[in-house]
Amino acid sequence: MPRGRYSLHDPYDDTPLGAEHFQCAPGPTGWRYVSQLTTPAGDPAGSVDLTLDHLGRPVRLELHAGGWQVRGAAMDGVTWVRTDAAGLDAREGNAPAPSFTGQSPAFLVATARLLNLAEGETRRVRLVALTPPVLAARTLDQSWTLAETRLHDTDSGPLRVRTYQVADMETGEQAEVHLAGDVVLAAPGIELEDLESPPNEFDTQV
Repeated sequence: MPRGRYSLHDPYDDTPLGAEHFQCAPGPTGWRYVSQLTTPAGDPAGSVDLTLDHLGRPVRLELHAGGWQVRGAAMDGVTWVRTDAAGLDAREGNAPAPSFTGQSPAFLVATARLLNLAEGETRRVRLVALTPPVLAARTLDQSWTLAETRLHDTDSGPLRVRTYQVADMETGEQAEVHLAGDVVLAAPGIELEDLESPPNEFDTQV
């Protein structure tokens, strides 16, 4: 069960945004990721709890940030409920998209798992973005390409690293994402700072 820490920063000016302390593992339904977020000063800043089925679809999502909570799942596309801290203001949303995205590295793993690309393959995907501090929903389209797959020797054995090119279809902005199984090695605004055990390898195309 990988357990570790990501540092988060603004991908444009490198302003520190805090850290995400996570653990993830395959489970009966597919894969589960849980994390606690902290501010740059170390104060609690929210949490992520995401469960995927064996095809990479979100069967349960719960996010907390900035006094807001979102619960969602794949249902008629994706459906979610966003509530305030007091639980008084609850609003439901739905969008014809297969999954969610957001600031957490978990969403990069989830999208890669959902698309299950072969090397050199490109696919377009519509996602519902839920980002701190207020977790408001925004629908966006991305293009994902699995650019390269390489094996790297490590002390615990060969590590398969996949490099993805991700493009925002509205702005044309491009990013490079490096994944090893269910762990993000590097991506814009994300750095893997600590990892206690090797990643889990999904049964994906290579």
